[in-house]
Amino acid sequence: MIERSIIERALKRLPELEQALARPDAAKDRRRYRDLVREHAALQKLRAKAEAYFALERDVEEHRRLARDEAGDPELSALAHEELGALETRFDEARRALTLALAPPDPTDARNAIMEIRAGTGGEEAALFAGDLLRMYQRYAEARGWKTGLIHMSPSDIGGCKEAVFGVEGAEAYGTLRYESGVHRVQRVPVTETSGRIHTSAATVAVFPEAEPEDAIALPPEDLRVDIFRSSGPGGQSVNTTDSAVRITHLPTGLTVQCQDEKSQHRNKERAMQVLKARLLDLKQREEAERRGDARRSQIKSGDRSERVRTYNFPQNRLTDHRINLTLYSLDRVMEGDLDALIGALREQDVAARLQQEA
Repeated sequence: MIERSIIERALKRLPELEQALARPDAAKDRRRYRDLVREHAALQKLRAKAEAYFALERDVEEHRRLARDEAGDPELSALAHEELGALETRFDEARRALTLALAPPDPTDARNAIMEIRAGTGGEEAALFAGDLLRMYQRYAEARGWKTGLIHMSPSDIGGCKEAVFGVEGAEAYGTLRYESGVHRVQRVPVTETSGRIHTSAATVAVFPEAEPEDAIALPPEDLRVDIFRSSGPGGQSVNTTDSAVRITHLPTGLTVQCQDEKSQHRNKERAMQVLKARLLDLKQREEAERRGDARRSQIKSGDRSERVRTYNFPQNRLTDHRINLTLYSLDRVMEGDLDALIGALREQDVAARLQQEA
């Protein structure tokens, strides 16, 4: 049960935020104004979820009382008992939603995301799996009404991809997808396997928050090496007849990004810079967390990208997330983009850990 006093304490900040947003010069500091708007929206969402939770709590208590009342109207008692199961299910869902809304907001959660998928061990089968993951995330984004845009893709010879970088634009895209970072392992019979043996291969997923102008990520020209080359597809087939692909190396960190998906060299450079800024922002945030000894490192959302986070077992139609010991026998639906139950469970456990830390 969630105490009403916890909600009241959290909502005490709403009038203060409303006063701050109503000031004539509120939008002068764009970054502060954006943060105020996001915090205000989060608290409004919290208030709505709290109202739904406490209304259902009253309904459940009343139905339980009527169902237990042997001296009352037997028809009313039977009806209350019949409706109780569905009400308790809705109440449990409202409790989970309210718990998530209670978590201290992370300003980066509201941002767009940039995702990178790379084939790991397993040769062509790993590249095919990386391509399957790309399709899975594109389907998931489409179902949520988000936009995806391919920034760079290095296809494999038999239809997968060695590497794919793409942007995801939508409400809380980064806050939702951040749990996907890590090593994803697949167990299945490869299409190239004639004896029917199950092989294990892997792909790595990385998720970054999109950098915004207010982040002031400095990229002086002397820190960058920009290489221009010709885009090419599988087998060396030319995709573009001009040298439009761009590779940018950030010399101080050694980070390298490239983009060849656009026909314009200028546009490819612009999108490569977008990815580089996101990766530098992520690096900066991680270094700051290390300096603070931030407990986020041990929480689900921080996602060590060298850690195996999930196994996809196709023969058993089974998916296991090793961080929360969750197993689902609906891998076919997951690969079609049905990730809500999985991401919801990860987010709920992460929020519980954050609330415990706050307490």
